[in-house]
Parts: sequence; structure tokens; C-alpha cells
Amino acid sequence: QVQLVESGGGLVQPGGSLRLSCAASGFTLDYYAIGWFRQAPGKEREGVSCISGSDANTYYADSVKGRFTISRDNAKKTVYLQMNSLKPEDTAVYYCASDRRLFRLCELSRARYGSWGQGTQVTVSS
Repeated sequence: QVQLVESGGGLVQPGGSLRLSCAASGFTLDYYAIGWFRQAPGKEREGVSCISGSDANTYYADSVKGRFTISRDNAKKTVYLQMNSLKPEDTAVYYCASDRRLFRLCELSRARYGSWGQGTQVTVSS
């Protein structure tokens, strides 16, 4: 059974940092792209970043480029999202998700992702 569990969210001041983790089980993480998405109240869920499984190619939304870094540790079956220089507009529930198919380069299209975690809240406020 595929399972993704996010952790690491919390309350942080503007300019601060958080590291989110996405722990995977029930499938071979190495083979699948993993995406991070977020959803703020009253807004659509949007893609933040993704990482391919086979060669660890990465992709970032323009809004987080230069501030967020995605990485993966296949041995620990975990994908991370390091978030620096956080802004109030980064406040959202953050979700990780796994691609529906093997060995694809990642893209931030929600339709590509078939399994989702329960989300972790990130609040950026002074």
C-alpha cells in the first residue's frame, strides 16, 4: 500500500527556514518522481517543486526558485523540501505526491500524481 507522510511544518517568522520531509512506503521510491504542492485557504492547489526518480532532475515554480531546494534520500525513502527566506505568501498546507508512472521526468501537473500525503501546515507570520 502506497503511503506518503509529510512532516516538518510549523510556524515561522518571515525570513525564516523550515525543512519538510515526505516519508514514502509501499513502493520503490527510486523509480518515481515526487512533487511538492501547496494549498492556501481559498486558493487552488499549486505545484511548488518536484524531483525525478531516475536522475534526480528538479523543477521549481517561479515563486520559490532560489529559496526552496528539493532533494531525495532513496536509502531513507524520504524526499525533502528545504524552504529558506520564507514569506507570508508561502503560508499553506504542503503536500507531497508520487507520480502515477515509473521513470518519468517530473512536472508540476497535478494530474500526473496519483498518491498524496495528508499535508503539513506551514504558517509564515510575525
